[in-house]
Amino acid sequence: MKNLEKILVAIDFSDSSDKAFNTALFMAKKFSARLVLVHVINEPIDLRGFYVPHISFDKLEEEIRAGAEKMMERFCRNHFEDFDNYETCIVPGIPYQEILTIAQDTQADMIVLGTHGRAGLDHVLFGSTAEKIVRKASLPVLTVRLSEE
Repeated sequence: MKNLEKILVAIDFSDSSDKAFNTALFMAKKFSARLVLVHVINEPIDLRGFYVPHISFDKLEEEIRAGAEKMMERFCRNHFEDFDNYETCIVPGIPYQEILTIAQDTQADMIVLGTHGRAGLDHVLFGSTAEKIVRKASLPVLTVRLSEE
């Protein structure tokens, strides 16, 4: 197996992604690897044809991105005390597609992501970003499930 030099971890600021982040951080420290944190802003529904008072679609996108950047800054401030070998990436799009694209562009050696463990109708209706990444990735993927204790 090749050395882990770059680990990509998907962050959506949920408990599930927090647990995945902790696993990825542990691995990055253990292997002296660079950590790439990725947050994908789900493409908002196109509201341009509807009346939305007091805010334009472009302004809404700017506000969402600014909010995501603030959340990422706070996340990094709270989680990186003794580790500075990381970079962050915030992009709009479809989460599984963007995560796979960034993994390829950054030449990541592994993807780490949390899974909510949805089943049944929830899984059918919402799909699983983790499942799509596992199926389509050309590199190892480690999924970390949030335990229900």
